Amino acid sequence: MDQQTAQQYIDNMWDDSIVPELIEYIKIPAKSPHFDADWEANGHLEKAVQHIYGWCEKQDVKGVEMEIVRLPGRTPLIFMEIQPHGPIKENNGKEDTILMYGHLDKQPEMTGWNEDLGPWKPVMKDDKLYGRGGADDGYAAYASLTAVMAIQKQGLSHARIVVIIEACEESGSYDLPFYIDHLRSRIGEPSLVVCLDSGAGNYEQLWLTVSLRGMAAGTLRVDILEEGVHSGYASGVVPSSFRIMQQLFARLEDKDTGKVLPDYLYADIPEQRIEQTKAMAEALGDELWKAYPFVEGAEPMADNNVERVLNRTWRPALSYTGVDGMPSISDAGNVLRPFTAMKLSMRLPATVDGEAASQAMKATLEANPPSNAKVVFDADQSASGWNAPAIAPWLHASLEKGSQASYGRGVMYMGEGGTIPFMAMLGEFFPQAQFMIAGVLGPHSNAHGPNEFIHIPYARKLTTCVSQVLSDHYLRDRG
Repeated sequence: MDQQTAQQYIDNMWDDSIVPELIEYIKIPAKSPHFDADWEANGHLEKAVQHIYGWCEKQDVKGVEMEIVRLPGRTPLIFMEIQPHGPIKENNGKEDTILMYGHLDKQPEMTGWNEDLGPWKPVMKDDKLYGRGGADDGYAAYASLTAVMAIQKQGLSHARIVVIIEACEESGSYDLPFYIDHLRSRIGEPSLVVCLDSGAGNYEQLWLTVSLRGMAAGTLRVDILEEGVHSGYASGVVPSSFRIMQQLFARLEDKDTGKVLPDYLYADIPEQRIEQTKAMAEALGDELWKAYPFVEGAEPMADNNVERVLNRTWRPALSYTGVDGMPSISDAGNVLRPFTAMKLSMRLPATVDGEAASQAMKATLEANPPSNAKVVFDADQSASGWNAPAIAPWLHASLEKGSQASYGRGVMYMGEGGTIPFMAMLGEFFPQAQFMIAGVLGPHSNAHGPNEFIHIPYARKLTTCVSQVLSDHYLRDRG
């Protein structure tokens, strides 16, 4: 592939077509079903599906067929099948296939956006496009097709390609297994999976994700009274539901260090991942933690950057992401509240089973409740992580070549702290496949939080690296 020609074509596509489309996409409050129970009636997800599908349908992709697939009661899915460009190749007796993946559903608004920004207000500033969903993961469909077209424009060959864009990822992809079953014969047996829904350690080179954490999330609720009671009358007799909640938290983590306590939430860290972590820590230095928006004087966890990365990628960690049962400060009277409910999000090592971890947490939290309070943990969201197979020599060579040509620096391998449920599914379905898991979520991009942005120059170069891999995949058996 002529890298310079491909980059020029891709740059033009991003500037002239993709960025304007992303601006309109960001305006759509297409929240994932977990955050919009009436998603079907509200129509925002459908609008996002139609918006992205409409752009895809207009592109000059040779040999493509596409449709919006719908299963009753489930979020829609965009499915594309692109016939091979060049002679058909086989892999293990079947037609060689590449699977490309992305999603279009979004996280909720979140508070704390800068005054001139907002979740549904696209703003371009310093080569960054701000707004919810552009980086996570609205760009994926556009970048995937553009990478394919860049190859076809040069008359180069590629294998058969299947593109899946789902609308349920931010809710744990609970609809996706049903679509995979429904489309299994049309998907085929991928020898390469390309997923553009991950992170980057910096914006100066290609980053390949080689592991993803899982998650065990749910709502812990402690009830102690049938109704609120004057605190002067009840305190000292009725235990605080919040204090009971704290006692339960102590079963999961050390309050001083944040270390998660149950052994069942840990896994052995592969030696190769430790070595890759050391290389990442050396390459990024203190930017690993300075990229976070700490308040002045605040300090990160752990004593060194290697441990910080391992904490973020291969160790369990607990976050408290929501609360019910507490009035706002302005509305808080002298009342001992009847209950406290907290949303817990436990990130899990890549090789820990998400569903098993959820059930074990439920048992840990509900057993022998303090003060015999009513304690319920509703484990409503679980997902297993993913650990990549060994990188094939051809794929490493292609990633290195693409990174050097696009960024002037070599490829880096990293573990990621988030979850992409689809990867665990694919790892089980297609254990022989190679994976290119990459993305634009670099420093300060803040997916799920305020001021989310997509770094446009990085995204353009990443698209070119994808083209390089698609082309080299076709040539891989030629040495």
